[in-house]
Amino acid sequence: MSRLRGVAGRDPRAGFKPDGRDCCTSVPQGLLKAARKSGQLNLSGRNLSEVPQCVWRINVDLPEEANQNLSFSATERWWEQTDLTKLIISNNKLQSLTDDLRLLPALTVLDIHDNQLTSLPSAIGELENLQKLNVSHNKLKTLPEEIANLRNLKGLYLQHNELTCISEGFEQLSNLEDLDLSNNRLRTVPASFSSLSSLVRLNLSSNQLKNLPAEISRMKRLKHLDCNSNLLETIPPELAGMESLELLYLWRNKLRFLPEFPSCRLLKELHVGENQIEMLRAEHLKHLNSILVLDLRDNKLKSVPDEITLLQSLERLDLSNNDISSLPYSLGNLHLKFLALEGNPLRTIRREIINKGTQEVLKYLRSKIKDDGPSQSDSVTETAMTLPSESKVNIHAIVTLKILDYSDKQTPLIPDEVFDAVKSNIITSVNFSKNLLCEIPKRIIELKEMVSDVNLSFNKLSFISLELCMLQKLTFLDLRNNVLNSLPEEMESLIRLQVINLSFNRFKILPEVLYRILSLETVLISNNQIGSVDAQKMKTMENLTTLDLQNNDLLHIPPELGNCVHLRTLLLDGNPFRVPRAAILMKGTAAILEYLRDRIPT
Repeated sequence: MSRLRGVAGRDPRAGFKPDGRDCCTSVPQGLLKAARKSGQLNLSGRNLSEVPQCVWRINVDLPEEANQNLSFSATERWWEQTDLTKLIISNNKLQSLTDDLRLLPALTVLDIHDNQLTSLPSAIGELENLQKLNVSHNKLKTLPEEIANLRNLKGLYLQHNELTCISEGFEQLSNLEDLDLSNNRLRTVPASFSSLSSLVRLNLSSNQLKNLPAEISRMKRLKHLDCNSNLLETIPPELAGMESLELLYLWRNKLRFLPEFPSCRLLKELHVGENQIEMLRAEHLKHLNSILVLDLRDNKLKSVPDEITLLQSLERLDLSNNDISSLPYSLGNLHLKFLALEGNPLRTIRREIINKGTQEVLKYLRSKIKDDGPSQSDSVTETAMTLPSESKVNIHAIVTLKILDYSDKQTPLIPDEVFDAVKSNIITSVNFSKNLLCEIPKRIIELKEMVSDVNLSFNKLSFISLELCMLQKLTFLDLRNNVLNSLPEEMESLIRLQVINLSFNRFKILPEVLYRILSLETVLISNNQIGSVDAQKMKTMENLTTLDLQNNDLLHIPPELGNCVHLRTLLLDGNPFRVPRAAILMKGTAAILEYLRDRIPT
């Protein structure tokens, strides 16, 4: 309770300054009354050009209800008000804040993003309890030195301002964990930054940095470093010693070579696209034991070393728009979920194979490991005893690659001879894509003990049969480009399913059964007609890291989706909603989730 509680034997109103401004017209009295109880006040999007005095003095002045009635029920004892701890005045037209800010010393959260502030008052340094300060999307050119007094600050968000330098004493923010300085005009980062020993996330993207101080490597807790869209030509070798680093973004700089990372054993994502890197060597790769995402697009690479196969955890590899003419066949042994090769002068892989997607490319490369003949893996093994329809079955793929492939035949039915050709062989992958199937072949159930990868894309499926739901080892399912509008509840039994692609179908809601397949890591459902998602159920999908909802009919993104902190990739472009704005979407998943969390009603 507030220090303003009445003392026995005194008029409980004594000591209060009567409020001469009893018409605080821009802020409803009911809102102020609720804020005195909850300690939280949200005035975002109210077209305010200044903060009303009644807000700064909410815990100082006598509330209006005190003048109305002196017989109070237990719930209306205004003198037992709670000090304001959270104030949100974002999305207004504020050009300045007054030193009256000091009248709210209990604040732990102050959110004033998306205004027109050119400076902050020195009194901000008196908010010693402040833990989160968001002044992003303003017009700040400098920061007051007093900001260094905010020793309890954990999150400081200064992105999208006009800062050209960092004020002295900044390094005293020893509890700071999250610092966003992106989209400013910074030319240097002070070496004293290394004293920010608690920092976990640092965003310096979209500035004018030509180098990073070597001292940055002393941030031993830093996990996320974003230096996208700067003018960096080199990276200090000391960066390789950052043992906690998990995400490193160096997109759109002027790097000519990739640094080595001998100590970055936890590095999961390395983004170095849109640079001028010409060579990828074994020493660049051999220490990246935990890497999941490696983005090398839009560089000048001419080759990929065989040592790429050391990256056994790698899931996404982007090599598009380089000068690569051939790939090591051993690349096929990686368990990639995404491989981008567009825009390279590849001579060893036919365009039609690349167009079929990642899994087809990997299968092709694997076939080449055991097959020196350039066309043998794509040929049809035919003998005098082979039936005419069986001659279309790739026996080599069945025996050597464990793939049952009857794709691109434009057939409405899969002939029995295709399943007969399996004989006693083990089959792990089925590819019946690019046909005219209206239903899933019933004989697929014969493979239920072994198949893990099924591709039924580019057909005419309007429903999913129960046979598919019995493939107990299924981990990857591609159903894109069909005419599906629902999924059966029985799919819940696919307890090993990790990736499902439902893009380019006719879904109007996210199928309910997906929320119950807790093994799912990737859900691709772009280019449908989805109008809503259930954020509460989505939160239970703790393994879900990638959700693609692009090009649907979403009019509203529930703020609670921001609580799905397990998401690493959330794609929302091409929907008719108004918020989050495009500028937020462009910043990526972490920024979208933070934006949504900030809008969860309290």
